[in-house]
Amino acid sequence: MQQPAQRPSETADAADTALRGLLSDVLGLPESLVAAFNASTGLFGSLPEFDSMAVANFLTEMEERLGILIEDDEVEAEDFMTYGRLLHFVRRKVA
Repeated sequence: MQQPAQRPSETADAADTALRGLLSDVLGLPESLVAAFNASTGLFGSLPEFDSMAVANFLTEMEERLGILIEDDEVEAEDFMTYGRLLHFVRRKVA
């Protein structure tokens, strides 16, 4: 039996949930802290845990968990500046 197509809001919620899980797991942040992130929450440069090494680990883990491929030319530093920008990147990749 074929699964019904997900509505856009369901896909968006899945991307948000996946991103929050990744941030908590990869950066070792408490889930309660990550749950409070909003679109303007600063990430790279604002969270000491989110340094350049963490970005590399994050991208690798994101590929593995979400079953996607991220090419080097798809990644821009601005994508990691805020939660909203990073969520937009994740949504674009899983769409």
